[in-house]
Amino acid sequence: MKILKRQREYFSTGRTLPIRFRREALCSLKRQLTLHEPQLLAALHKDLGKSAFEGYETELGLLYGELEEALRHLKKWAKPKRVAAPLMHYPAKGRIFPRPLGVALIIAPWNYPLLLSLAPLIGAVAAGNCVTLKCSEYAPHSAKAISQLIRDTFSEEHVCAVQGDACVSAELTRQRYDHIFFTGSTQVGRKVMQAAAENLVPVTLELGGKSPCIVDPTADLSLAARRIIWGKLINAGQTCVAPDYLLVHSSVKESLIEECIRQIIAQYGNTPLKNPEYCKIISQRHFERLTRLIVPEKIAFGGKWDKDSQKIEPTLLDPITWDDLVMKEEIFGPLLPVLTYQDEEELIRVLQKQEHPLALYLFSKDRAFCRRVMEAVSFGGGCIGDTLIHITSSKLPFGGVGMSGMGCYHGKKSFDTFTHYQSVMIKSGLRIQFRYPPYQGKEKALHFIMEHFQ
Repeated sequence: MKILKRQREYFSTGRTLPIRFRREALCSLKRQLTLHEPQLLAALHKDLGKSAFEGYETELGLLYGELEEALRHLKKWAKPKRVAAPLMHYPAKGRIFPRPLGVALIIAPWNYPLLLSLAPLIGAVAAGNCVTLKCSEYAPHSAKAISQLIRDTFSEEHVCAVQGDACVSAELTRQRYDHIFFTGSTQVGRKVMQAAAENLVPVTLELGGKSPCIVDPTADLSLAARRIIWGKLINAGQTCVAPDYLLVHSSVKESLIEECIRQIIAQYGNTPLKNPEYCKIISQRHFERLTRLIVPEKIAFGGKWDKDSQKIEPTLLDPITWDDLVMKEEIFGPLLPVLTYQDEEELIRVLQKQEHPLALYLFSKDRAFCRRVMEAVSFGGGCIGDTLIHITSSKLPFGGVGMSGMGCYHGKKSFDTFTHYQSVMIKSGLRIQFRYPPYQGKEKALHFIMEHFQ
């Protein structure tokens, strides 16, 4: 494609390599984010019904944090690292040079269109790459606003934003980029990886899965419910790390459901469908998929929807089993199924049978129990005593494992994702004959040196 060719030619000039250039690019992005803030927040409201508070809390504010982290530490991240050389090669010294990969492709999703476009882009630019950013067609107002932001911030040869449908994304993934960063569903992630494999292009896949939220008998149920409902209903549940289902000890299930109902009303009122701060579902297709998951006889609370506004009430589903349709796929909406467990052994056995989730949340005052669950279950990341907040820290790597993704980013890890660490051994001109033939009489000394002086 012409875009890739132009960006590759630009990268080959070396313009993106100096630290000063990268800092200026990041500072320009920060300035333009501030200038474009009203338009970006308005676009998020049009696409997803996000209030200005939620748009800033879950997208813009986090981007400012990522920018500050990169600007504060960029010089250190990009500095060559000294490492010791094996004594057997004396005199020599080792160096690790952080080098940009080249031209990266970032494919962003619709649920957090601003954050999940620009957070990886910050890492790619900080590392000295050129970037093609594919915005999601399902959030058209955000895609338009982001494209304008990119045009006002970067030259097209450095960073450009592309709009279009799935065919455009498919065509882009068939090109020989130096790295592909994809955020989206596991199903589409497979296609991205297959296309990338044809050109041996490395990929980072940020996917999803059914993230459990565990509540044991020792938990503060009122606090747990408050934080669970907050994490579940941000963006109307359209969050890759949202609590997908509750896994509650049978002795506290009824009490927890009561607390969750109180919190839904406290946070969104008695008529959440009319609450302007409650988000909508992104499209009619997703809206219809979610409504099909609501089984009337299993509604513990909520269950209503409004097709015109594309809003679905916060809905608690109980009793639920692993055979219910709502447990067969990632929900990605404001439906919260409730399952129970009887003891720790059953809980761990059940969790180990599932695919590795992107997140896991645990509410318990029993530290030993928390430690055993964390050690027994593999997941991308999570929280003890809260939901979602682990992704807000630029100090914590964010990424999945197994079916929930591969690779990670945020802060330094974003820089690492788009960097090749080039290892170089620098040797002096001093001539030592030991390693050269003939080898006769040297074997004993070789064994000693390689066993003790590597």
